[in-house]
Amino acid sequence: MSFSKKVKEELSWKLSRARHCQIAEIAAIVSMCGRVCIDEKDEYYIKIHTENLTVARKYFHLIQAAFHVLCEVRVSRHARQKNCMYEVMVRSADDSMDILKAVKLLDGAGNINEELSPKRNLVIQNTCCKRAFLRGIFLAAGSIADPKKSYHLEIVTQALPKAEQLCEIIKAFDMEARIVKRKYAYVVYLKDSSQIVDFLNVCGAHVALMELENVRIMKEMRNSINRQVNCETANIGKTIRASVRQIEDISLIKEKRGLESLPENLKEIAQLRLDYPDASLKELGDMAGLGKSGVNHRLRRLSELADQIRG
Repeated sequence: MSFSKKVKEELSWKLSRARHCQIAEIAAIVSMCGRVCIDEKDEYYIKIHTENLTVARKYFHLIQAAFHVLCEVRVSRHARQKNCMYEVMVRSADDSMDILKAVKLLDGAGNINEELSPKRNLVIQNTCCKRAFLRGIFLAAGSIADPKKSYHLEIVTQALPKAEQLCEIIKAFDMEARIVKRKYAYVVYLKDSSQIVDFLNVCGAHVALMELENVRIMKEMRNSINRQVNCETANIGKTIRASVRQIEDISLIKEKRGLESLPENLKEIAQLRLDYPDASLKELGDMAGLGKSGVNHRLRRLSELADQIRG
C-alpha cells in the first residue's frame, strides 16, 4: 500500500463527533467529487463519483451519522479500467434538499452554489470545521508522495476559486500552499516537509505523521553522517596532498643541499616529516613540542627554500 493510501485509509476511519464538523467534511467531498443531479421528476438528488473506496465509505458513514440517511451505493468497472468506480447517491429529494441546505450548496432561492467561499460559507468558519473540511478535501482529491523519495502533497481542483479558497483555509493553520495550473486543473501543493507534517496533524492523520517524522529523522541523520564523512574525507585528502608536497620539498632540499645545512629547528621538523609522512600538523607538533601554527610556519619556510632551489 502506498503512503498516500495509508493516509487516506487512516482518515477514512476518523469520524468527528460534532455534527457541524461532519457537515463540513461532507461539503468538502461533495464539492470535490460530487454532483447535484435532477431526476425525471425534476427534483434534485446528490451523487458522488470516485475511484477511491475510502472516499465512498467515509461519505456513506458521514451522511448516515449527520442526517440519518442511508445512501444507495453502486459499483462498476469498465473493461479498460483496472479500478472500480463507486457511486454513492442520496435518491430522496427531501433528504437531498436537507443536505444541500446544510452544506450551503443551495441558497434560499433554490439555486445551487458550488463556489464554497470560506468568507461567505458558514460551514467552515470554526477551526474544527476547517480541519474536517481539509480532511474531506484531501480524501476526495489529495495525494502525498512517499516521504522516502520526496516531500510533496497536492490537492487537485477543477476551478481556480476552489484552489484559492483551499489556500486560504490552509493559510489559517500557518502553512503556505501554492497553486500551479496543470492542463485543465489547478493544483494546490505543499513541498516543505515540516508543513506537510503540520497538514497531516491538522487533518488528524497522526499515525501517518509519525511514520513521516521517522523518515525525516532517518534522512536528517543520514545527511548529517554523509556531510561529516565528506568533511573528514576532504580534510584527509587535504592533509595527504599537503604531506606529499612537503615531503617533495624536503627531499629536494636533502638532495641538493643536505638537511645538515638547515637550522636546527627546520632540520628537526624536516626529519619528523620524512619519518612520519601520514602524521597531521598537530601530531608533528606534539612530537616537536610545538603548536600547529609553529609546525606550519617551519614547513612553510622549508617550502620557500625548496622554491628558491627550483627557481
